[in-house]
Amino acid sequence: MNKQDLIAIIEDLEDGYVPTLTPELFPAFSPEALAGNGYVQPEYLEVIAQSLTKADIPTFQRAIRAMDEGDLAWLGFKVVYDPEAAVANVDNEVTKKYGEQGSADGEPLVFFCNDAKEIVASREWSPRDAFQMKDVTRGPSMHNEQFDGLTWLSASLFQPVRVWLLGASDSASEVSALAKHVGFDVVVLDYDPAYLNEDRFPGVERYLLRGGNFDDLADFTPSPDDYVCVLTRGHMFDPQGCIWAKKHGVHYVGMMGCKGKNNTVYDLVRAAGLTDEDWDTIKRPIGLKFGAKTPAELAIAIVAELVDVRYKQRYSEAARAKHEDSLGR
Repeated sequence: MNKQDLIAIIEDLEDGYVPTLTPELFPAFSPEALAGNGYVQPEYLEVIAQSLTKADIPTFQRAIRAMDEGDLAWLGFKVVYDPEAAVANVDNEVTKKYGEQGSADGEPLVFFCNDAKEIVASREWSPRDAFQMKDVTRGPSMHNEQFDGLTWLSASLFQPVRVWLLGASDSASEVSALAKHVGFDVVVLDYDPAYLNEDRFPGVERYLLRGGNFDDLADFTPSPDDYVCVLTRGHMFDPQGCIWAKKHGVHYVGMMGCKGKNNTVYDLVRAAGLTDEDWDTIKRPIGLKFGAKTPAELAIAIVAELVDVRYKQRYSEAARAKHEDSLGR
């Protein structure tokens, strides 16, 4: 999300204009994100825009401050498709936690919520609203479709974690689709256009390397917060991938391969200057262990590990402990 777009919204509200809200700014309202949703269409953003007033300015100001501070935070949207049901639908015998009140009203709402569960909004909310507003911190809300008459969408105010897939293997294709689906920013590199193409890697960044090898990898610079999955076809360029990832100090690097293959890679990376300490920080084989064999199964194992790494990276030890306790673990 671009901070300047939020500033423009504030300026429009200050001047008494209806701001322009687009799916490009709030991807949760894109046709792709809403495909198959019988209740919400991208055009609902115009309904939200028309509902905004000067009273909503503090919500957007808080969002900007969160972006400046690098806070784990979201802008959320209350989407009402049946106002009467949204207000009247109260707790039943199963959902008794939130009292005898449904949503506070049948109107759309833009709100701010961060991982500390701080809520900023222009109107009062009910206990059930608070439950669903806080739940956008799951990014987006897990319980957005739980009650009739309304749903909840969200847009993160922080950058997604970037995952570099080195190699356009069949497993990498499956990893790309699944990682993108769970909110990672995916980049794929390979030298063969027969493997690296839109059909195999739709909707992600793709870079075709020259020369039939991975020498051009040196032209790319990952961030220390990035993750690297070394998945080169035939493992031929795994050593280069590991050396590149460790040289740039990425947060996570994992490599596909059996024990014997890993031993060969070890010899090559040590000869290239990597230390045993560097080698020990490379997850090998990549992915959680649960008997995965096929490319699709391996992708589940790999992306599950990426999600776990991201969870531990984003949340404090105290927050993780509280979450684990809530799960009974």
